Amino acid sequence: MNYQLLGRSGLRVSDLCLGTMTFGEDWGWGAAKEECRKIYEAYRDAGGNFIDTANIYTNGSSEKIVGELMSGHREEIVLATKYTNAAVGFSGKPGTDANAGGNQRKNMVQAVEASLARLKTDYIDLYWLHIWDQITPADEVMRALDDLVRAGKVLYVGISDAPAWVVAKSNTLAELRGWTRYVGLQIEYSLLERTVERELTPMAVDQGMTVLAWSPLRNGVLTGKYLPENAERSRSDGARMHTEMMKGFGGVDASAQTLVREVVTIGKELDVSPAQVALA
Repeated sequence: MNYQLLGRSGLRVSDLCLGTMTFGEDWGWGAAKEECRKIYEAYRDAGGNFIDTANIYTNGSSEKIVGELMSGHREEIVLATKYTNAAVGFSGKPGTDANAGGNQRKNMVQAVEASLARLKTDYIDLYWLHIWDQITPADEVMRALDDLVRAGKVLYVGISDAPAWVVAKSNTLAELRGWTRYVGLQIEYSLLERTVERELTPMAVDQGMTVLAWSPLRNGVLTGKYLPENAERSRSDGARMHTEMMKGFGGVDASAQTLVREVVTIGKELDVSPAQVALA
């Protein structure tokens, strides 16, 4: 495993980050604890040190499982989690707390404390703003994140799924006021989703931010297993694509099928998997 610096920082992270959105079975699909352990250990054995989760993943179970898996070697892990989306835990019931969601300071403080408890740690290496809420002023967000850094609860901050102008504005504001700036940008990026190359990735280069691609295999589509000719093979796994949580997360239309078949063909010619081709 190779390592690189995270944005304009001295923090070293492995080239491959282990995403844990499917750690836990609370959403009706996902990996059981023992399967999560096998995935985690295989990643660690390969030299990986960068783990990504979120407060909302499998209703908090992902963070709990990651916390258990890190036990005994927490200092070796670069741990990333996220806030913005409402999660069970503040009031005990979803939908009863008007401020249990969004980018604002109150939700941020509540969310980070809840994540620290689930992860069984006293600090988070990289704290992501999960999605831009289009409401909270940039100065409130950046000052609140800076306060978390100064308090030692968070070491670095990043932003996910926000327009380029929001990210650039936020970093410029942070630099002018001496606050902590974003070092990472997390966006959907794959052979089937390249619109980010118009503004987001050039902006990240300009800002010295590391880009982390979520769903680089487009929910498994780029492995070829969801092609019509593989319908029987993917029948059980394909059911998850039709759950409430997966609405809007792609599919295999005619144009996508053409590209995926090209990926599969190249893989056969090079004697590698379609996933290896898609990630190269």
